[in-house]
Amino acid sequence: MPPQTPARLKIDFVSDVVCPWCAVGLASLERALAELEGEIEVELHFQPFELNPGLGPEGEDLFEHLSHKYGLDREQFEANEQALVARGAAVGFVFDTAKRTRTWNTFDAHRLLHWAGLQGRQRALKHALLGACFTEGRDIGSHDVLADVAAQAGLDMAAAREVLSSGRHADDVRKHERFYQAQGIRSVPSIIVNERYLIQGGQPPGVFTETLRRIVADAAG
Repeated sequence: MPPQTPARLKIDFVSDVVCPWCAVGLASLERALAELEGEIEVELHFQPFELNPGLGPEGEDLFEHLSHKYGLDREQFEANEQALVARGAAVGFVFDTAKRTRTWNTFDAHRLLHWAGLQGRQRALKHALLGACFTEGRDIGSHDVLADVAAQAGLDMAAAREVLSSGRHADDVRKHERFYQAQGIRSVPSIIVNERYLIQGGQPPGVFTETLRRIVADAAG
């Protein structure tokens, strides 16, 4: 019997680079995809979502931001941080809560991700940005930091600086943001498979594995 051809899926991963559960969700999804190697081939695209579009270039203290936004007190904040560290460790992602003390505006990061997608380096840049934000605690609203992170992801630093300084791809990002908002996406991560099936949240790898297998079976009839 000839080997079975892997099923092909398109996945749009709608997320923000300051969303910790997006980091957990991506690491979980990639663990599931590794387990499904040979069964499923995936075309993975990262789509923009801004948690804090009105945030200024100086960013905001993380505890103050979450306290204002969700009404968290210090004890709840620290409990959430500990939960994130544990969930990250379970899927191989490192949260350094001592370094990540602020949150940032991410519009320019999304412009850079759009450009990286045109260069075939979007996934590498996404990983680098998540690491810069959550593991290294860097200011990912800064053009200098973004250009440096782009270089770490294998992109040309001078070209990245030109994208950032020129404002290129702003319309593309806003168009994609409006599209997913119009589809009812209000929280991230939102993982859309074949433009039809929705998986939400930083699910464990097993949930992704089981759901993707069900989607393939459903598509096969």
